[in-house]
Amino acid sequence: MNLQNILTEIEKVDADVYERLDHVSRRHVFHNFLKKALTGVAPVAFGAILNKAYAQSSVVTDVLNFALTLEYLEAEFYNRGLASPNLITGMEGWNTFQQIAKHENAHVALLKSALGGAAIPKPNFDFSAKGAYPDTFSNYRTFMALAQAFEDTGVRAYKGQAGNLISAPDILTVALQIHSVEAMHAAKVRYLGGSRGWIMGASGSPSAVYSGEDVRVEGGVDVVNLTGLGVDQVTGAFDEPLTKEQVLAIATPFLA
Repeated sequence: MNLQNILTEIEKVDADVYERLDHVSRRHVFHNFLKKALTGVAPVAFGAILNKAYAQSSVVTDVLNFALTLEYLEAEFYNRGLASPNLITGMEGWNTFQQIAKHENAHVALLKSALGGAAIPKPNFDFSAKGAYPDTFSNYRTFMALAQAFEDTGVRAYKGQAGNLISAPDILTVALQIHSVEAMHAAKVRYLGGSRGWIMGASGSPSAVYSGEDVRVEGGVDVVNLTGLGVDQVTGAFDEPLTKEQVLAIATPFLA
């Protein structure tokens, strides 16, 4: 999408966007953005423009930094995996993880740009989880297991924070765009590992990632009784959110 189209797409979802931008003209915004792009600082500049247009509440900022922490973790995990000699073998695995890494790094860049000076710095990570996974970057099976766990966590984490972004619909839209990509990552990693592309039941490792995924009641309705399907089929048809506290409990062992 070119720069003109980016502004056009924003205008589609917010017809008053240019009124929010201190009444500057569309031509002026685009001219400055294009000039910044030619010097390589467009993402930061555009993030500053949007921050000025949409004053973020502390709740929204907290959600974005929470998401940024997870994206930092995923991006660093794949960057290290791709840099580890002889870890990822076979073109399908290499191409898949290379593309996923690009996505995760793009998510980091966007969230940092949106947060500006409020963005938290990247933490140091311990992908052995304090020794629980000592061979993360030397054993492909361990690497795959953690890739699946991180992606499944990301999907459930974004879902868990959606309600906190209702007051900021433009940011909610971006979060949902990231959420759907995380879901595709999760499915692809599962396929690479020879599994089905969805979660069935509450089994998996680390176990906290899959806590609550055995729920059979949705919207107050027991879907097993409603459909006559088995529990595995029903739990695979719905994905449950994780709270911030649950996600941080999963992620904390991987923080150095």
